[in-house]
Amino acid sequence: MRILLIGASGYVGQEFSDQLTSRGHGWKPLGRSQCDLYSVDAVTHCLEDEAPDAVINCAGYTGKPNVDACETDKVACLAANAVLPGILAEACARVGVPWGHVSSGCIYSGRTPEGSGFTEEDRPNFSFRQDNCSFYSGTKALGEEVLAGAPRCYMWRLRIPFSEVDSSRNYLSKLLRYNCLLEAENSLSLLPEYVTAAIECMERRLPYGIYNLTNPGSVWTSEVVEMLEAFGIAEKAFYFFPSEQAFRRVTVAPRSNCVLDSSKAAAAGLTLSPVREALRNALANWQTTAVETTGT
Repeated sequence: MRILLIGASGYVGQEFSDQLTSRGHGWKPLGRSQCDLYSVDAVTHCLEDEAPDAVINCAGYTGKPNVDACETDKVACLAANAVLPGILAEACARVGVPWGHVSSGCIYSGRTPEGSGFTEEDRPNFSFRQDNCSFYSGTKALGEEVLAGAPRCYMWRLRIPFSEVDSSRNYLSKLLRYNCLLEAENSLSLLPEYVTAAIECMERRLPYGIYNLTNPGSVWTSEVVEMLEAFGIAEKAFYFFPSEQAFRRVTVAPRSNCVLDSSKAAAAGLTLSPVREALRNALANWQTTAVETTGT
């Protein structure tokens, strides 16, 4: 395939670029220097000129060092997470090119009322509609609303990405850097497996729509800490907030902690390792860089 890759220089985009190359696909970055991404006409002309087989959108605004930053840069957050997907959807529909969008699982909180993980059919419960979310999560939920009914579109939900490579965006690295942690249950996504599954959706021409690309199962923060200690990676004592209320007193925005059901991906034949196995494999092959301590 010939792919136009938006957001190729980001944490997720770099994994896509590496895997597209290794799988023999041609790809080209598409950014603001090549095209006005916030103009439907400009994007349409670019797609017509490039004639790609598919488009992948990895661009998004998550805030640095965390989603608290989105609360003070709302225009950029809304534009990248909700406006841009809509523009790409219209341009891709005009040209008739299939495309995939990196979405997020942080549009949910907790589990379903029945105690199960959220499926692709469940309405987000951590969004502007409920008025209970961070601005970041609200814009990601709004982005999915914008894409509802978009033709030939994949929405690949990513949830707390991690890998064996130390990085400021890696969940495992964040645990090592933070001074104090919140005990919470979450689904996670091993980034290389997430990207592989996303690319295989296109290669195998799976049905379009939403896919929860999370590793089956869920883990508590303390379980991951125990693994970090067992593999000899952690060189500090870990401290936990006594309650979520105490955690909220030192953060700006509420956080999403949730469990997603990835059985749709499994039924489609996409391979995602059980989450504890994925964590152990990443830690067994851990590649370190300089670790610096940050706040919450």
